[in-house]
Formats: sequence, structure tokens, C-alpha cells
Amino acid sequence: MLDPKLLRESPDLVRAAIAKKHLNVDLDAVSALDTRWRQQLAEVETLRAQQKAVNGEMSQLAKGSPEFMAKVGEMKQLKVGVKAKEDELRETEAAWRAAMLELPNLPHESVPEGKNGDDNVVHATHGDVNAVSPDAKAHWDIPGFEKVFDFPRGSKVTGAGFPFYIGDGAKLVRALLHFFLDEAGHNGYTEVNPPIFVNEASATATGQLPDKEGQMYETVNDQLYAVPTAEVPLTNFFRDEILEEAELPVKRCAYTPCFRREAGSHGKDVRGLNRLHQFDKVELLKWVHPTQSYNELEALRGDAERLLQKLELPYRVLLMCGGDLGFAQAKKYDLEVWAAGQQRWLEVSSCSNFEAFQARRAKIRFRAGSEGKPELVHTLNGSGLAVPRVLAALLENNLQADGSVKLPAALVPYFGRDTVRFG
Repeated sequence: MLDPKLLRESPDLVRAAIAKKHLNVDLDAVSALDTRWRQQLAEVETLRAQQKAVNGEMSQLAKGSPEFMAKVGEMKQLKVGVKAKEDELRETEAAWRAAMLELPNLPHESVPEGKNGDDNVVHATHGDVNAVSPDAKAHWDIPGFEKVFDFPRGSKVTGAGFPFYIGDGAKLVRALLHFFLDEAGHNGYTEVNPPIFVNEASATATGQLPDKEGQMYETVNDQLYAVPTAEVPLTNFFRDEILEEAELPVKRCAYTPCFRREAGSHGKDVRGLNRLHQFDKVELLKWVHPTQSYNELEALRGDAERLLQKLELPYRVLLMCGGDLGFAQAKKYDLEVWAAGQQRWLEVSSCSNFEAFQARRAKIRFRAGSEGKPELVHTLNGSGLAVPRVLAALLENNLQADGSVKLPAALVPYFGRDTVRFG
């Protein structure tokens, strides 16, 4: 959530920043609600002060005296007035809060202009896209692929986008997750095994609500949401808490299955492992001091990049433009691997700085010293990494002429062999 003070004091700055995200927001309506709420709050406080004053006057009068009874009548009238004004205030405050929750985070000044993904900036590249197997082909065309990644039976049991991983397919997923978590631990992240269902308050705190209702799976009776990413339960770990400044930065990582209803486009974009409704991912998350959040963002991106380097996958780093930046992010990098069989880039990680946007919603603060005033932390997260597309690129880029797949050295200790054959 945005700082209401910023909206009151610098509305043109907020308007221009939201325009950089190419979103349609009625900022005047939000400002009008804010003005009304503050006016009504002042009226309620005035009436409460009058109540207090009359109560003080009554204490100086003899009970039952004409003057005392007159004050009793005055107090009753004030009580009715306060009740009516408090009801109005609660209604306006609820509307104001709902409107504030609809406002997106403001992009950092370093975010480039642009309307959509075509305007994202290639920030860096690593590896040679031509230095991959000459026998590369789309992973779904590798002989025996369907024996270890069973989409038809997954569709029968659940629906499209919920495959079975069998034998070496399941073992490859487990090997990648184990590798990702071990590397995160080496980089100072404490591993957490979080819940994979969250309540509405948690989803609201991270910005999934009210922005992404249609993308999440929701239980009917309990009104819980299956996590679209471990970011949601991890961020909420410190909701409504105050950290000590000396604790920052706090670094956590978690593996969860992730559930997303979004289906994407048709054709090659969603074939095979490219886009699933259930997939496995390791998330990296930080709670940091505001003065260090952009240094920490670069460090976070470096942690994710090193995984791709150790897996020997060519990749590029995209700096997202304003129009392709998410609702809650202030700045975001995407990491995309080269999938030689498809001859295209596949996103495998997003590394984002939310500044105080999530922390204000979740009331996550830190205190500088024993006497310091609580301040909002900055939150950051990044995928470290999402399994399916990493796996797709590994299979395609390392496919051998005999139909086997040669694994990178970093993964061999986790898988137990340096070669996979599905046929």
C-alpha cells in the first residue's frame, strides 16, 4: 500500500508514477475519499473531546442537582451524535482502505519507460546460445518424454497443466530442488517449510489481493488460497511484528508447489513444461533496511544467476519496463534461459524489490535501537528457481544424438548419474 502522506502531499508525483505503469487509476476519487475520511475523523474527535469536557464538568457538580441533570441530557445528545459520526467514519474508512489497496506500487526511477514486454531492456547476457547441443529439439519431442512426464494421465486425474512426473522425471525435479535449496543455504538463506494455503489477510498483504483473484485457487468452505508462490506465506511470517535493526537483513528460502489458474496463450507457449497450473519452485525472500534494498536486489539477482551459471545454461537478464512491471513491484529483473529446441527464451526467475509496499500492508517494521521509532522494512523476493522451464532448457540444450540427455556437473551429485535416457 502507498504511503497516504505521499498521496496527500505529492499527488502529481503519484499520478505520473502510476502512469509509468500504464494503469488506469482514478486518483481523484481516492483523494476525495481520503479528504472525507480525515474530515469525519476530525468531527468524531471533536465530539469525543466535548464528551470528555462535559464528563469533567459533571464530576464537579452534585449528583441529582438541576445543573447535573442538564449535563446528563447534554451527554446523551453527544453520545447519539458520536455514535452516528462513528458509523459514518467506519463506512468511509472501509471505502478509503479498499481504494488505497487498489493503488499499485510506484516504479523506481531506474525503471525504463515502456508499455509491454516488447519494451523491456536486456540488462545482461551470459553464455553462448550457440554453444549447445546440435541435436537439440523441443523437449516434448524427445523420445520417451511422455513416459516420464505424463500429461494425459495428469489431465485425466486433475486437468490440463497438472502432469505426473515418473521415474527419472520425478528424480530430476527432486534433484533440482535439492540443488536449489543447498545453494540458497550456502548463500545465507535459512530454509523454511511453509504452509501451502494462506488466508485472505496474507494474500492481501503481499498484493495478490485485490489484484490477482482470478489467478489463485480458492477453497470453498475455509476461504483459503493455494499459494501461487512461497512469497506469500514467507512474507507474512513477520506480519504485524517489529524486528530489531540488528537482525536485518533477514534471508529465508522455501520450496513449495505453486498453483496458478492462468493458462497463458495457446500453442508453443504452453506446450510441455512451458506453463503449468501446478509447478515446483524455490523462493528467496529478504526483509531489509530501506537504505540497503537496492543493493540487496542486485545481490538477490546474483544469487539466482549463479544457479543458472552452475547449470551451464545460457541466459539473459531483462530489466522490466513500467508497463510490464507487476502491481506490487517497484523494480523487477526477469531471468530467461535459452531453450535451444524451441529457439526461444523461457522465464525462470523474477527478482523484485517491493520497497515498503508489502510491509505497509502487512505492518512489518523494524526498530533502530531500544528507543527508536518503528519504521517499515523493505521486502524483496526472487525465484531461485522455478523447476519446469529450467528442466525444459536442460533437456533441450543437452540432448545427445542417441536420445540421451547429459546433465551438468553441478546436478550429477543430486541425480546420481550424468546421463538421462527416457526412451
